[in-house]
Amino acid sequence: MADTLREIERKYEAGNHAGGASLPDLSRVAGVASVTDEGTHKLDAVYYDTADRRLAAAGITLRRRTGGSDEGWHLKLPVAPNVRDEIRAPLSPDVPRALAALVRARVRQAALVPLVRIRSRREVSRLLDARGTLLAEASADKVRADRLGDGGRSARWTEFEVELGSGTDPAFLDTVEECLLEEGLSPSDAPSKLARALQETGDGKKAEKPGKKGHRGPATAGDHVLAYVRQQADALLVYDTAVRRDAEDSVHQMRVATRRLRSAFRTYRDVLDRKVTDPLGVELKWLAEELGADRDREVIAARLQEDLAALPDALVLGPVRARLRIYAAGRVRGSRKRVLALLDGERYLALLDALDALLADPPLRKAAALPAPEVLAGAVLHDYERLAGRVEHALATGRGPRRDTALHDARKAAKRARYAAEAAVPALGKPAKRFTSRMKKVQTLLGDHQDSVMTRTALRTLAAEAHAAGESTFTLGLLYGREERRAAWDETELPLVWRKASRKRYRAKLRA
Repeated sequence: MADTLREIERKYEAGNHAGGASLPDLSRVAGVASVTDEGTHKLDAVYYDTADRRLAAAGITLRRRTGGSDEGWHLKLPVAPNVRDEIRAPLSPDVPRALAALVRARVRQAALVPLVRIRSRREVSRLLDARGTLLAEASADKVRADRLGDGGRSARWTEFEVELGSGTDPAFLDTVEECLLEEGLSPSDAPSKLARALQETGDGKKAEKPGKKGHRGPATAGDHVLAYVRQQADALLVYDTAVRRDAEDSVHQMRVATRRLRSAFRTYRDVLDRKVTDPLGVELKWLAEELGADRDREVIAARLQEDLAALPDALVLGPVRARLRIYAAGRVRGSRKRVLALLDGERYLALLDALDALLADPPLRKAAALPAPEVLAGAVLHDYERLAGRVEHALATGRGPRRDTALHDARKAAKRARYAAEAAVPALGKPAKRFTSRMKKVQTLLGDHQDSVMTRTALRTLAAEAHAAGESTFTLGLLYGREERRAAWDETELPLVWRKASRKRYRAKLRA
C-alpha cells in the first residue's frame, strides 16, 4: 500500500460567479504572495461501491483514477467535515486487496462494482507564500459523470476546490473562502463528486444506510434506544477500519463500542426483546474478549514503567527495566495478525449482519411505544440500584481477595450504570449527563483499584522469575508495596466518592 494523506478541502459551485468555469483571481487573498498556473489536467475516474451503495452511505469513496500526478487507486475515509484520509495504492486492473480489506466490515459478502465514471478537465493553481511554500491548491473542474448501468444517465457541472497545503493553518481556508464568496461562488451542498454524481444520475435521492428508512427524530423510548444502538453499531464499523489501519487506541475504542452495545441490550430489555438481543450479547462479549487478549498486559506494562520511572536510580537494583521490557513485549505472538483474521472471520461478519438485521426490523416490546423519559429513567435507576448493592457489599467485606472480587463486580456495575445514563442523555438532558459523569468517577476509581490488583499479580510472577534467575527482587517488592498503598487509598476514597455520586437529589432529577 502507498501513502496515506490527510486531505482538508472545501468545494464550491459557480453560483453568481461571473467568470463561469474559471478560477477567480486569488492573488489578493491575505498571505498569498504569488499564484502559479499548473496547467490543465484530464482526469478519468471510475468509482466502486456495492450495488446498494454502502460505502457512499458512510461517506466513503473508492476510485480508480488515471491522469494527473496521483493516478492509481484512492480510498477516502471521512474524518471530520471537509477532512478525509486518502489512502493510495498503485494502478491495477482490480480493487487492491489492501483497500478492499479496509472496507470489508461494510461490504462483507457483497461485490464491489463500478457505479459511476467521472471525467474532469481540471485547471490547477497553487497559492504560495513569500517563501514559496504551498499554502493551498485551487482548481476549477469541468465535470462529466456517467452512471454505469441503471439506464446510463449523465450529468455535467462545474465545481471549484481549494485543498489545504501540508502544514498550513486550516484557518487559511476561511480567508480563501471570503474571496470566493465575494466573487459569487457558493459552498457546495455535495460532500464529494461521487455524492453529486449519484444524486444527479440516479433517482435524485441521497444514499441511506441500511435499516434507516423512514427514520425520524427520537420520540418514544424505542426511538431513543435504537438511536443509541445505531450510533454504537456505526462506531463499531468506524473503529474496525481504524484497527485495520493499526491506529493508536483503536482496539480499545472498538471494545468500548461492543461493551456499550451489550450494556444497552441488557439495560433496556423492556424495550428490545431479549430473545433477539441475548444471543447478540453473547457474540459481543466474545468479540470484546478476543480484541482484549493483550489489553491487560498493555495496561500493566504502562503502569509499571511509569512507576519505575518515578523511582530514584539508587532504588532500581538488578535488570528490572530489561525484565519489564520483556514483559511489555510479551504480547500474544502474532497478535495483530490474529486480530485481522478475527475481523475477516465469518463469526464477526455474521455479528455485523445480525446488528443490521436488528436495526432494520427492531424486536420492540410494549415499553418501546411509551414516552422516553419514563422508561429510560426507570432503566437507569434500576442499574443504579444494582450498583448500590454491589458497592455496599464490597464496603462490608473485609480487605483481601474477597473484597478485591467484590470491588471488581462493583466496577462492572458502575460501567453499566454509566452507559445506561449515557444512552438516556438525549431524552433526559442535563440530569442524565451529570449522573453519567458521577458514575464515571466511581468507575474510574474502581478501575484503578482493579488495575492495582492485576499489577500486583504480575509483580508476584515477575519477582518469582527474577528470583529463579538469581536477580535482585528488591525493586519489584518496592513497586508491589506502592501498588498496595494505591489500592488501600482507592478503598479509603470509595465511600466519599460513592456518597457524592449517590445523593438522592441526582436520582430525583432523573425521575423528574
